Amino acid sequence: VQLQASGGGLVQAGGSLRLTCAASDRTFRSYAWFRQAPAKEREFVAAIVKSGGGPYYSDSVKGRFTIARDNAKNTLYLEMNSLKPEDTAVYYCAVGNPIITYVRASEGYRYWGQGTLVTVSS
Repeated sequence: VQLQASGGGLVQAGGSLRLTCAASDRTFRSYAWFRQAPAKEREFVAAIVKSGGGPYYSDSVKGRFTIARDNAKNTLYLEMNSLKPEDTAVYYCAVGNPIITYVRASEGYRYWGQGTLVTVSS
């Protein structure tokens, strides 16, 4: 399974970016974005589950970020608005079949993209 993430870059606070993740396999149930800031642990951002409710968001991005998936293209998106300097991180897409209680956990995802860097300047 290959995941190709793109769309990161440098943006000023208050700006927007859209991340894209193209997946080579469409058999997984859950698609998610995680991020890892310098010197911090990887954290959950958002997830979308086939026939499983959601989408799911972390409290820190709820209302600002939107996750979506194009079924035909098997591509995952993360629309990020009102960006803040604390959103600066490497963003990773991931796919897997976690049970609902693990949708927000990195342990629930088997395959990961290479990451794309988002830098938000103040």
